[in-house]
Amino acid sequence: MVTYYRDRDVLVTSDGVRIGERGYRLGDFAQVWHARGRRQWSAVAGRGVLGIAMIAPLLIGALGVVVALVIDASASTTIALIGGGILIGLAAAPLSDVLLEFVDRSYDRGSRRLEIWADVRGDRTLLLETQDAQRFGRIYRALQRALDHDSVPR
Repeated sequence: MVTYYRDRDVLVTSDGVRIGERGYRLGDFAQVWHARGRRQWSAVAGRGVLGIAMIAPLLIGALGVVVALVIDASASTTIALIGGGILIGLAAAPLSDVLLEFVDRSYDRGSRRLEIWADVRGDRTLLLETQDAQRFGRIYRALQRALDHDSVPR
C-alpha cells in the first residue's frame, strides 16, 4: 500500500481514501472534480491593509523630509526633522519583512472556499471543504495520483 497524503483528518492511499469518519475505495469513484466558492473580500482587504502598513513608514518619512525642507525653521529643527524622517523610513524594512510573512500566510490560506467532489457509486458527494489552499492542493493531487495508480493495469 502506498500513502499519498496523510494528516489528522485525511488519508489518501493506493487502497482508498478516508476523510473524517468516511472511507471510500478508489473503485467507488466514477469521477472526481474540484470547485471554488465565492471570493472572501475580507481576506483580500486584509492583504490590502498589510500593503498599506508596509508603505506607511516610507510615506511618513518622506513627509517629514518634505516638511523639513518647506518650513522656515532653524537649522537644528530642519536637521532633526530630516533625520527623523529618514529613521522612520528605514523602519519600513524590518516592518515589511514581518508583514510580508503575514501576506504569505494569507495566500496559503486562500481567499475562497475550495471543495473536492466525487461521483461515488452514482451519488454526487462532497468529500472535502476547506479554505486552506495549500492543503487543498496537496490532497487533490494525492487523490489524482492514487486514482491514476489505481487505473494502471496490473
